[in-house]
Amino acid sequence: MAEAIKMPKMSDTMTEGVLAKWHKKVGDTIKAGDVVAEIETDKATMDFESFQEGTLLYIGVEEGKAVPVDSLIAVIGEKGEDYKSALEGEKPAEVKEEKSEAPKAEIKEDASSAAPVDTSNIEATVIRMPLLSDTMTEGVINKWNFKVGDKVKADDSLADVETDKATMEVVGYEEGTLLYLSVKEGEAVPVNGIIAIVGKEGTDITPLLKDGGQAPVAKEDKATEESKSVSTDAGTAPVKETAPSSDDSRIKASPLAKKLAEDKGIDLSEIKGSAEGGRIVKKDVEGYTPSAKAETAAAKADAPTSNAGAAAAAPVLPTYVGEEKYTDKPVTQMRKAITRSLTESLFTAPHFYLNVTVDMDGAIAARAQINTVAPVKVSFNDIVIKAVAIALKQHPAVNSSFRGDKIRFNEHTNIGVAMAVEDGLLVPVVRFADGKSLSHISAEVKEFAQKAKAKKLQPKDWEGSTFTVSNLGMFGIDEFTSIINAPDGAILSVGAIQQVPVVKNGAVVPGNIMKLSLGCDHRVIDGATGAKFLQTLKALLEAPITLLA
Repeated sequence: MAEAIKMPKMSDTMTEGVLAKWHKKVGDTIKAGDVVAEIETDKATMDFESFQEGTLLYIGVEEGKAVPVDSLIAVIGEKGEDYKSALEGEKPAEVKEEKSEAPKAEIKEDASSAAPVDTSNIEATVIRMPLLSDTMTEGVINKWNFKVGDKVKADDSLADVETDKATMEVVGYEEGTLLYLSVKEGEAVPVNGIIAIVGKEGTDITPLLKDGGQAPVAKEDKATEESKSVSTDAGTAPVKETAPSSDDSRIKASPLAKKLAEDKGIDLSEIKGSAEGGRIVKKDVEGYTPSAKAETAAAKADAPTSNAGAAAAAPVLPTYVGEEKYTDKPVTQMRKAITRSLTESLFTAPHFYLNVTVDMDGAIAARAQINTVAPVKVSFNDIVIKAVAIALKQHPAVNSSFRGDKIRFNEHTNIGVAMAVEDGLLVPVVRFADGKSLSHISAEVKEFAQKAKAKKLQPKDWEGSTFTVSNLGMFGIDEFTSIINAPDGAILSVGAIQQVPVVKNGAVVPGNIMKLSLGCDHRVIDGATGAKFLQTLKALLEAPITLLA
């Protein structure tokens, strides 16, 4: 009888697996114990062995695809057997996704089938709030430059809009009569919300307001795109020069244009406005090029005088044009697990940190002597792991974890050792570290490091820690803090050994110090409890002979 093969749960934190590679194909004969596929979990890539015998009748997942735990991935049975009965109620993940999307498409079609208000014959165009910055959600109408009933041109600035970044001009890009303004000055309008309507004088715009202004979408989108181009590509918009009216007794300019001219040190009287009546707008200031006469005058004004205290001419910076580039990569299973577990830990467990400085002169001398006789070279990290394990025996409250309605106090010391790998972070566990020699701990850690690099760690290697050590000192980091590796109640961050002046016996002498930071879950560890643990750990590291007792 055909049997459904499901995605196994290969680690305690695994929610889905990626079919990295199939070792069998449909029609192949499979024996119990045969490796059917390689599955990438959130921790490592592992072999998936079959517990059934028969012929591979069906493969439900392609290589490289992610499948939730307990989803059907294959069917094994007798050759030629009808396997469809095994698929009943056990649809592959991809099939479920397709079916789950179907109702959405149907609902969307039903929603779109509702007849909208016909606004195609209305001689008016809706002007919407453009997206003027990548983080903008709404804009405040700082100042209206026209009122209802005024005639506007395509390049007129309708309003000065205050965004989350700056105050900018909004150009309607439509000609006609201003028929409607949505809000008063000082009020906000969401991005893509209606701010004005321009059209033929006397046009009834009620249907546009009832319909939300959906008819002229194409024009509005174009206007929004052009408005964004003006605001982000300053200086490249063509300047339409129109002689200002000779009747004007003062310079007409928008508030934003005045501010830009002031910031750039430009005399507005030298700029020809391109808006109606010769009004100067933002693009006129940005596109302004000083005349030869103005440049000569400016050069004379900026030239250093014979006075000793005169300021030198301001340097002219060259224009540099760069290109923004980025690459999007899919999130790996390991990175998904790290994101999930650390986010849950940080926002569930109330963290607090305690810091201490350790005199490492004794540890340096002891390590040199130990390595003359040890079968395996011992590192400072190995010494820290051993010292942590012994200190936890004396302070069981730190070797605890929060379990909902109870606190678990562990009597064994399983020390998780954080290791950086190509795709993220793994934490293999040195079990019963307090009873092992430094050489034994060193050999285990080295073996874990090799397996982690080759992605060969198994669930038994990383499960069951009671405390975690994270050492970035080997990367030259002096001091840092870490997020607790749940369900542990604490984590130790180990910095680099630094050569610094220290005071000993009243004299300043060269010394070697190492900074430790203990991150604690306040639900199970109090400040005084963590402080006492650090005192014991400091004493052990400063007198490492006690680790050998």
